[in-house]
Amino acid sequence: MPPTDLDTELITERAHLVASRAALHRMRQRAESLFAAGDRVAGDAYTAETLGRHLARRVAELADDPDTPLFFGRLDFTSTSTSTNASASTGTGDASDDAGGRYHIGRRHVSDDAGEPMVLDWRAPISRTFYQASARDPQQVRVRRRFGYAGGELTSFEDEHLDRGEELGATSRILTTEIERPRVGPMRDIVATIQPEQDELVRAELGASICVQGAPGTGKTAVGLHRAAYLLYAHRERLRRAGVLIVGPNRAFLAYIANVLPALGEVEVAQCTLAELIDAVPVRAEDDPATAMIKHGPAMAQMLRRAVAAYLGVPDEPITVPDGSYRWRIGTEALHRIVRTVREENPPYRVGRERVLARVVALLQRQAETRRAESPDDAWLRRMARVAPVRAFMDRVWPALTAPEVVSALLTDPQRLAAAADGLLDESEQAALLRPAARSLRAVRWTEADLVLIDEVAGLLDRPAGFGHVVIDEAQDLSAMQCRAIARRSEHGSITLLGDLAQSTAPWAATDWRATLTHLGRPDTPVVPLTVGFRVPAVVVELANRLLPHLGVDVPPAVSLRRDGSLTLRSVEDLVGATVAEVRAALEHDGSVGVIAAGAAVVGLGDALTAAGIAVAEGARDSGDGGVRVTVVAATEVKGLEYDHVVVVEPAHVVAAEPRGLHRLYVVLTRAVSRLTVLHTEPLPAALTED
Repeated sequence: MPPTDLDTELITERAHLVASRAALHRMRQRAESLFAAGDRVAGDAYTAETLGRHLARRVAELADDPDTPLFFGRLDFTSTSTSTNASASTGTGDASDDAGGRYHIGRRHVSDDAGEPMVLDWRAPISRTFYQASARDPQQVRVRRRFGYAGGELTSFEDEHLDRGEELGATSRILTTEIERPRVGPMRDIVATIQPEQDELVRAELGASICVQGAPGTGKTAVGLHRAAYLLYAHRERLRRAGVLIVGPNRAFLAYIANVLPALGEVEVAQCTLAELIDAVPVRAEDDPATAMIKHGPAMAQMLRRAVAAYLGVPDEPITVPDGSYRWRIGTEALHRIVRTVREENPPYRVGRERVLARVVALLQRQAETRRAESPDDAWLRRMARVAPVRAFMDRVWPALTAPEVVSALLTDPQRLAAAADGLLDESEQAALLRPAARSLRAVRWTEADLVLIDEVAGLLDRPAGFGHVVIDEAQDLSAMQCRAIARRSEHGSITLLGDLAQSTAPWAATDWRATLTHLGRPDTPVVPLTVGFRVPAVVVELANRLLPHLGVDVPPAVSLRRDGSLTLRSVEDLVGATVAEVRAALEHDGSVGVIAAGAAVVGLGDALTAAGIAVAEGARDSGDGGVRVTVVAATEVKGLEYDHVVVVEPAHVVAAEPRGLHRLYVVLTRAVSRLTVLHTEPLPAALTED
């Protein structure tokens, strides 16, 4: 049959894809050539090192994955004005500057050898129109085109003639296919499917902190990651100096999201768990739940401030310093004045110590200059700071401290603890905190909860390095002390807080975002709800929503646009055998399979699947790695993850395993993005069976 206009269009778009990939390859080759020659063009070693880092980063940013579409959309603007399209090439204009223009929108900017844009970065100002234009508000867009791909090959396209009032919205086949594409391996970016309400959050100003209360499947994690990518694009130099930090709930989650930012060309974003962020000492013990609750509570901040302040002393005698044939003397009143003034200045503890020492040495210097009629040199000043009388004075009024020794002393000394806890903790709570003294600081068996205490003291002793922007995911489980640890690292930056109060499982989890935001130092931050889900099928969401009235949180129920999923609730006699059979059936479909159970059952289920000849990933973080599609994972480790087919084994055991078991079950049920099967021998939790 002769080719149609659509066939010709498809051939043309494929040719543009090939040409764009070739142009990107040449851009990378030029960057690699500059990197190879960098040491020969730099003027000195420091410049060479700086240039080398910059060029190495540029090479990494230009990496091309042939399985990832280089562009996913196209904008054709109306020709109602005569302005040029030059602004689009720099990404500084808006739709009114691009009348009559045609631009392909993709994951990164690609230009030809003359510098003309072949693909515009999705973060460029003109690209915003791709996400925000509608039939009601075309924003001078004549046609919005979406492209469909299979294995990196452009296979189809779909046009919306916004100037005629045509808009596909949720009926877009390409958009629906991309959203519902099976998940195998790590999380993907969502630049092709960002919705208008998500785009508003992604492009929020750098100085604005936001809190996203996102129901399951609404894309809150993707919003946070894409906001980080957008801010790095819009404020490149500022954030390259200050840094961007992603804080996740566990290593499995970080492994799951690790590829998103590199796929968008951002390769220098720090990603860590909170425990890794404040990892000052090795954790070799575990607190009982009651003790951990106390340590994570807000009262500990004031207690630790008192504990540090207790080391400060009052000058009780003058200082006499021998200096050859001279004797320099500083009276008690002058010493009082120095210490009092510095304390009024309220600097971090170590800064205060340095100021007191510097002012004492300055008084000695003044006496020496007066008596000797000459100014002492730097060696003399250093010697005066180290002489025994000065050292003894400093040890009495402002001794050198480390955070671990302050915390260890507080938790092993009943009198010190009682003084710090007066009016804050009762006697039973103080007794829960006390533990025997270790032989040395190195022998202390620290717990994970101790890390927040040590970090709090470290923040009192000295200010930690801060970040320009911090993204915190699964933030509903942050304790007051954990919030303070993050706040210290974002004092002069902004925060994107992501979470779902219905998924809060920690003993100290908040039931209201205002408490969390207050501990983060951002009490006025707006809370933006995302309730429309794109990933979790409606039938699964409706089941999980039955739990909401029993969770003690005020969040709007989720709704889903997905009508394609399936749900099976099955009572069985042989739980293990039924699980093996269900996994076999699930493997007949595309995508990943997650078997989720209470922690005590995980090993047995994994062994049974392996014995049945089914390859099982070693843990949540390895899901989908090397083509292994099945993961057996404890319910406590699945937060933030998702699988195409989820098999939940014995929900009653999941609920019984911890105090906030219903919250945990809510998390578990909402990990399915296509099919959910619930297998049980015991009765289902009553909350699931209520009408």
